[in-house]
Order: sequence, then structure tokens, then C-alpha cells
Amino acid sequence: MDGPLWTERHAPDLSEIRQTEARERFERALEEPMNLVVQGPPGVGKTAATRALAREAHADPENDLIEINVADFFDRSKKEIRTDPRFESFLSGRSRLAKRDMINRVLKESAAYAPMSGEYKTVVLDNAESVREDFQQALRRVMEQYHRTTQFVITTRQPTKLIPPIRSRCFPVQMRAPTVEETIDVLETIADREEATYDHDGLEFLASAAGGDLRRAILSAQATAVEGGEITMSTAYETLGEIGHDEAIREALAAAEDGELSDARSTIEDLLDEEGYSGEDLLRELLRVARAGSTYGGDDLKRLHKLAGETSLDLAEGLDDRLHLTHLLAAWAADRDTLEGGIRESVEA
Repeated sequence: MDGPLWTERHAPDLSEIRQTEARERFERALEEPMNLVVQGPPGVGKTAATRALAREAHADPENDLIEINVADFFDRSKKEIRTDPRFESFLSGRSRLAKRDMINRVLKESAAYAPMSGEYKTVVLDNAESVREDFQQALRRVMEQYHRTTQFVITTRQPTKLIPPIRSRCFPVQMRAPTVEETIDVLETIADREEATYDHDGLEFLASAAGGDLRRAILSAQATAVEGGEITMSTAYETLGEIGHDEAIREALAAAEDGELSDARSTIEDLLDEEGYSGEDLLRELLRVARAGSTYGGDDLKRLHKLAGETSLDLAEGLDDRLHLTHLLAAWAADRDTLEGGIRESVEA
């Protein structure tokens, strides 16, 4: 898509956060600056809300908001961290530092410098569920040392991954997945600002397909408006069919159902490795595609959702997404065969 993403161009102000309880907790942090743990599923607006808080709190948010995505460190090599323009000034002449020490130095230096406006600055740690415990202990010490001049905001899908000393120093802000109606409201507001042609059915289709992922809904609306010229049911369906992978996911489900687990696993691997899905994202897509069609009945979907709950925990704690997702399909297909076999035996009897 050409031009700025709608998620950036229409980033919400604090007053535009539609989840009342979360908005009120952010507003309380304006009146009395405090450390926060912002928790909730992917795509619900945790980072966007944090940026809205910083814009409201700081006269110079460009300089007084420091964002550090955990992936910037833990998924990168020492050389990549050292040569990152955001961090190289902190690490100049320190090429022999261990990776852990590099991370600690960047964090400490970010917290140490004086705010450019007002009495404090905000340091955001995004996707903090991946932070190792030794790094969290270092973070705890930095939080204690610079608590008078630095507000720490930690965003995470899994607050239980944070050590108790950090959780006890932060005020929790829960952000849930938006309802379809709330998502439609956001899409309608953005479409009006963009002067895009749309109808309610088109917005409802996008909101439902997003499955509670607001970021995905907004980007899908932008893709539909650009590719289809308008946001209607038909243009949204055509656009999402082009940019999505529903057919591949249906093939994986069908392969598992037919007992062809090697084919199902191959499709899962392609979606994870080639298309960039995370394990949790692909799990949500599997459920959405299974619900959208008429192939699977209520019992099938009920068992799939039950297994998905167990798989979600495995994905959070395990190391191999493809293994857990393939096991999900295998268990689902095995349960289905067992159930159908029992029904046939009852009929024959």
C-alpha cells in the first residue's frame, strides 16, 4: 500500500480510546505519573494507547518517549544492536560487551538522561513477555534508581511472565479485544476522515474477519479502499482473498481431516516460515477459517476451540510453533474420527 498506514495516520488520542476502563486508568496516570503494565492480546491497541498517553503527558513527546521493542534486542545479533542508529551512541567503543550488558546499558542510559520537557519522560518496553528473568532483574534495579524522572510502561500479552517485583511496581491496565461493534465504529471514523466510500456491510465483514484484532481490521480496510476503490462486502471479500491465506488454511484442515498430517504440517510450516505468521496469529486464523465455512458442524468447532485453548498455552510456553499447531490438527482429526466411528457403531447396532 502506498502512503502512510492508516494505523499511523489515524493513531488515536487518549480521549478516542473506546475501552472506558482502560482510558480512565491511562488518564489517572496523567494526573499522577506511575509505572504501568498494559496487558492484552495482540492488535488491540496497547502500543497505540501508550503513545497517546505520551503525547498527552509530554510537551515534547518526540524526545520524551523512548520505545524499545524487546525484539530489537532478543531477536537480533550483537552487531545488529550495536549498529542500530537508536543505540549506537550508547554502545560506541564497547564492542566487547556481552549481549545482556549491551541491553542493560541501553536501558540504563535511556532512563538516565534528563527529560526534555516537564518533570519526567516515558520509557516503553513493548512485547515484554519475551524478556528473560536476568534482564528483568536489571530492569527492576533501573526502575528503582530512576523512578523520580522516568515512567516505565510495559506492554505484554502475558503479564504472568513478568517477575513479581516488576508487577508490584506497576499499575495494571487491561485492554481486551474490541467487539465487532467497537471495531465497526473505529473503521467508520477512519473511513469518514479518509473520505472513503463504504457501506455498513463492508465494515461489518472486515470487523468480523479481524477477530478482535483492531490493527488488522484497520489495515484490511485500507487495503480494500486502495485495491477495490470502496469498502463494500464484495470488495472486502475480494481483497482479503488476495492478501490472505484462507485457502491454504482450509487445505491444512482438510489434510488433517483426511489423515495426511505431513501435508498439513508442510502447509503450517509455509505459513509460519514464508508468510511470517506467528504461532498465535496462525492459531487465530485456523479458528476463523473453520468458523467461516459450512464444512464443520458445531461439535467439530467446539472440539477445535477446546484444543486451541490448550495449544495457545503450549505456544506461549514452548519453542516450536509448527510442532504445537500440527499436534492440534492431529488431535482434532483423531477426535473427529473417534466420534464418527462411535456414531457408526451405534447406528449399526
